[in-house]
Amino acid sequence: MSKQRVLTGITTTGTPHLGNYVGAIRPAIAASERADVQSFYFLADFHALIKCHDPLLVHQSTREIAATWLALGLNTDNAIFYRQSDVPEIPELCWMLTCMAAKGLMNRAHAYKASVDANVAAGDDADFGITMGLYSYPILMAADILMFNANKVPVGKDQIQHIEMARDIAARFNHHYGEHFVLPEAVVDDNVAVLQGLDGRKMSKSYGNTIPLFLPEKQLKKSINKIVTNLLEPGQPKDADTSTVFQIWQAFATPEQAADMRKAFAEGIAWGEAKRQLFELINEQVGEAREKYEALLANPAHIEDVLQAGAEKARAQSKPLLEKVRAAVGIKKIQ
Repeated sequence: MSKQRVLTGITTTGTPHLGNYVGAIRPAIAASERADVQSFYFLADFHALIKCHDPLLVHQSTREIAATWLALGLNTDNAIFYRQSDVPEIPELCWMLTCMAAKGLMNRAHAYKASVDANVAAGDDADFGITMGLYSYPILMAADILMFNANKVPVGKDQIQHIEMARDIAARFNHHYGEHFVLPEAVVDDNVAVLQGLDGRKMSKSYGNTIPLFLPEKQLKKSINKIVTNLLEPGQPKDADTSTVFQIWQAFATPEQAADMRKAFAEGIAWGEAKRQLFELINEQVGEAREKYEALLANPAHIEDVLQAGAEKARAQSKPLLEKVRAAVGIKKIQ
């Protein structure tokens, strides 16, 4: 029986933070150990170019994200870990899919529509500042997924539409040229924690409210101390369910530790003490990985070797599939 294929892309913009770790990296690394699943994890550096036009940032983010996943124990013997741009079959497939993708379908993409709406609201031309990269983003995502015939694609709710579009494009291609692609399914885990940031909103690079995952100890402590809290004094009961400090604690704690902290909140633990304990809990869990991360960043050649080995494994699958697709559309040697 063939293994189920699960594919996850990581956009190479910004430095990984606690929210990324809890919401995506930790569950994905745990899933990569499963014997019944073939996991594909890729650094989506082509996607990054849609959002970021600073070459130094794209390069630095690629290095930091690769080092993060490796430091946290991604099993690259079991999972295929590669950089999107190292698999030239992906952009080639993207063009073939572009030739089958309906423009009307792309017009309905949430990100594109949101940009148009924002322009209209500001009194600008509807397409002001919108690139073809943003417009065609769902087709590149479809190529990422269909290139490896992934069965399942773990995504947040905001990405479900992209998986539906990939299915639509694949079905249209299959109808026209024969069965080449598996229709992927979106997997949304409602139990995955979405962490609040320093200001109480969702932890996000776009809000500038993140706590980077591998901050040095002193800076991690400072960052945790910046979490916004209310003015309740020590001894006054505090509501755990509305507290960012407790919410982050719960994401890193055992059920017993969570219950103990909930009790401490009800008994009026001081905010400073709650933050001190939160720092110690996180620092204990990430300390060893932080050392590995720093060692990896100091040895970029090793990171590159790992990515090249992953690209080789990825291309062992992408090359034969693309050959079949090329032949199907009529791009082949003249005989």
